Amino acid sequence: MRHILYGYKIENGIAVIDEEEAAMVRKFFDYYISGLALMSAAKKVRLNLYHGSARRILRNEKYLGDDYYPAIIDRETFDKAEEVRMSRAKALGRVRELETKTEAEFPTRFAIPAVKQIYDDPFEQAAYAYSLIESEVGTDGAK
Repeated sequence: MRHILYGYKIENGIAVIDEEEAAMVRKFFDYYISGLALMSAAKKVRLNLYHGSARRILRNEKYLGDDYYPAIIDRETFDKAEEVRMSRAKALGRVRELETKTEAEFPTRFAIPAVKQIYDDPFEQAAYAYSLIESEVGTDGAK
């Protein structure tokens, strides 16, 4: 099981580029952008991966470089691969727009007369108090 990204190796506690694996990652991106399917592109560069693992390589921004990992691919290639991926997903109907839910407006003010202590049982007293609620009152005070 790997704990470091494919295309890198650790030397003296620092992530460095493994040129042989990095070349495979670069070719993988290029093949995918040129039109090959995700798994076809992975197989063509001899990456024995599951679909999800191949997709994670394609979407992992650490290949652009960060504080720990040096860059293997450039931003233009990464963005183009993401653009192709989204285009294919939309063409296959795999992108769903999130439904915007309208927030229900809950009444916040009610008209209620003064509540008198009638019952010793708190549950009966609460039921009595709730029964006195007359109507919802708007924010301007109108019924």
